[in-house]
Amino acid sequence: MINVSEQHTPRSLIVTLYGAYGRFVPGPVPVAELIRLLAAVGVDAPSVRSSVSRLKRRGLMLPARTTQGTAGYELSAEARQLLEDGDRRIYAAAAPADEGWVLAVFSVPESQRQKRHVLRSRLAALGFGTATPGVWIAPARLYEETRHTLQRLGLAPYVDLFRGEHLGFTPTAEAVARWWDLAAIAKAHEAFLQVRAPVLERWQRRTDTPPEEAYRDYLLALDSWRHLPYVDPGLPASLLPADWPGARSAAVFQALHERLRDAGAGFAGV
Repeated sequence: MINVSEQHTPRSLIVTLYGAYGRFVPGPVPVAELIRLLAAVGVDAPSVRSSVSRLKRRGLMLPARTTQGTAGYELSAEARQLLEDGDRRIYAAAAPADEGWVLAVFSVPESQRQKRHVLRSRLAALGFGTATPGVWIAPARLYEETRHTLQRLGLAPYVDLFRGEHLGFTPTAEAVARWWDLAAIAKAHEAFLQVRAPVLERWQRRTDTPPEEAYRDYLLALDSWRHLPYVDPGLPASLLPADWPGARSAAVFQALHERLRDAGAGFAGV
């Protein structure tokens, strides 16, 4: 079941903050600065500290000292790879071309069925659709990110990846509607538009762009948007319904990004 919520968790906002600004700061981000930046989007200090601790346990954030000796956190190499993989989806400006498909074919022994569950969950999180229970499919451009993810999680030995095209017998547009829940994906786009399109309209009526307001609205928009390119893996427009809302939601995010990101960087200290 697809669920892209407008409720922003502290942990998600911290990841979004590093993706938008924190990774471009020279050296670690001081803890006090993290607390200041998260307070601007409604997260209190205890929630910041507990969320950072969870991200540290997952190996995504590393404790470090700034050049002034202040306690702070920097991203691990794994976290940087995750953000770089995400950039190719989150900031894609153009509608994707039809470049074929990547297939993930897996077999996990019954004695390791927990890994089967993890594998299915990760493929779903990457945006794969289900062709059959052991064969998952996604647009071919997702191959590199899929390879990185499966290797990072130690799941590569159970999976073979193939690249190819769909030759029949069902028309590809009909098959895509079977492989993905298009109605649920469309609903996620509509939910984003319902909240973020009015924000864009308000900014379009303004001539000023105060840094703190720009930072707040941009971070919240990015935190909502960055999940959508995983819910919707970017299927070719020719295979989607004519009234597909994905292009509209992408345009709203792109406009918010262009208007707010650089202005918000002033508040973020980048």
